[in-house]
Amino acid sequence: MDGERKERRWSAQGASARQRILAAAAEEMVETGDLEVAAVARRAGVSVGLPYRYFGTRSGLLSAVVSGFYDRLDEAVVNKEFDGDSWYEREEARVYAWVEHLYDDPLAPVVLGRVGGDAETASTERQRLHTAIELGARNMARGQREGDLPSDRDPELLVAAVLGGVHMAVVVALTRTPRPDRTRVAAQLWAFVAGAAGAARRTP
Repeated sequence: MDGERKERRWSAQGASARQRILAAAAEEMVETGDLEVAAVARRAGVSVGLPYRYFGTRSGLLSAVVSGFYDRLDEAVVNKEFDGDSWYEREEARVYAWVEHLYDDPLAPVVLGRVGGDAETASTERQRLHTAIELGARNMARGQREGDLPSDRDPELLVAAVLGGVHMAVVVALTRTPRPDRTRVAAQLWAFVAGAAGAARRTP
């Protein structure tokens, strides 16, 4: 029994240390645009070797931070079912929520604006992009079935093109000084998305 309690206590301590390291790594990336393991360890108040124990390599730590960023985005926007009687209403709400979320996440300009990177992190980002395209294509196909969108457009190709364009537009907005008004950015991005999809708001 004592051994089991001790194991649970150490597991909790390990989880806490891992979260401190992740938080410190995110802060390091926001402030410096890069990730240096020794600097992360100092921020987290742990030994230099501990990040390697939990994440293996610098790439493993970076990939974990990037995965956390996309986990938050998925929960708030990508995997969320928005209310609305039509594709137009649901996806308009999604675009506004997406811009709102990215404006509020300090990691967004760092993660979305990175050029290149190591293979492990690039693989993580590709997987997330493919998942987003798959979900977007499913939503678009639903809109086509319901008569909200033209049926002559390939959902997967169109979503891939739209995500690429919107991604770069958001990076530009997030890295401007001062940043443009988020509501105006969302309105312009939604106009682009709706136009590309051929969507029109339903009139009573």
